[in-house]
Amino acid sequence: MTAEKPFILKRILFSSILLLLVLAAVMFLGISIGSTGGGFKFVVQNLWGDGPADTTLETIVWRIRFPRVLLAALVGATLSLGGLVFQALLRNPLAEPYILGISGGSAIGAIIGILMGLSRFPGVGLTAFIGSTATLALLLMMSAGQTILKKDTLLLSGVMVNAFCAAVIMFLVSITQDARLHNIIFWLMGDLSLTEMKQVAILAATILPCFVLLFWCSHAMNLLLMGKEMAQSMGINIKFMMVLLLVATSFMVSATVSHCGLIGFVGLVMPHLLRLLLGPDHRVLVPACVLGGGAYMVFCDLLARILPQQGEMPAGVITALIGAPLFIYLLKRSNR
Repeated sequence: MTAEKPFILKRILFSSILLLLVLAAVMFLGISIGSTGGGFKFVVQNLWGDGPADTTLETIVWRIRFPRVLLAALVGATLSLGGLVFQALLRNPLAEPYILGISGGSAIGAIIGILMGLSRFPGVGLTAFIGSTATLALLLMMSAGQTILKKDTLLLSGVMVNAFCAAVIMFLVSITQDARLHNIIFWLMGDLSLTEMKQVAILAATILPCFVLLFWCSHAMNLLLMGKEMAQSMGINIKFMMVLLLVATSFMVSATVSHCGLIGFVGLVMPHLLRLLLGPDHRVLVPACVLGGGAYMVFCDLLARILPQQGEMPAGVITALIGAPLFIYLLKRSNR
């Protein structure tokens, strides 16, 4: 083990630095590109403090684009890491919060919180968390009696729960006449446009401790992949670790859903891609998913802003266009 630690540390450091550079580059693109101008030169000059005085453009870049890019990075990191944890915990390569209905349950809770007139934080965040944990409990009950790790049982349960959540969401939307929900459909497809720096700071303070906690649990996730007997023989408290991982992941996902709605397939795409590139060690994959998932989401949000000739599309549309075909491919591959 002593000889392995320096090697693992080098791998974590190398992959993290590389992905951090990718994230920084994509974030720079995100704040530089937009329909109202700006550009790379303006942002660079502005960062150095010798750019032309243009208060309107500065407001657009630093008060609209910059918080949005930060929010996209946090959302991508959360959903990517959530997918990694679910895949490790359930030993199912197709598990991720959106497909299993966890995100849908969070959305139901968030909508109920909005209808009750609660504040975005902590009110809507709390109801979103209750919705995600209730959905997770329902999923586990539906899978019980077989083995919870059985792929077909888990996937079918997740699809059914997801469909049920979608029906409940549409029901809630159809019975309300509240003006606050006039753009709820856009929000449910993954809306990152309406954000402020204060909201981003609150979300960061909420989920960053979860990132640290999940990195601390990364070695335990490696052992859980080997089976319960192996993990128990290595001194892992199985029940405590499973509850800790499930609660922390559900809490992260519900926090992001309460801020930006439903964004699917990020937790499927990034863990698989990074696992192919970096191997199966979760000590390397956890920080990689945080940085790589953040970069992926910023890039998808950038595409959502620049692809339409007029206006923009929800970021969730881009992630679904990429993730849905990948899910079908992985599903067919797993059934061979």
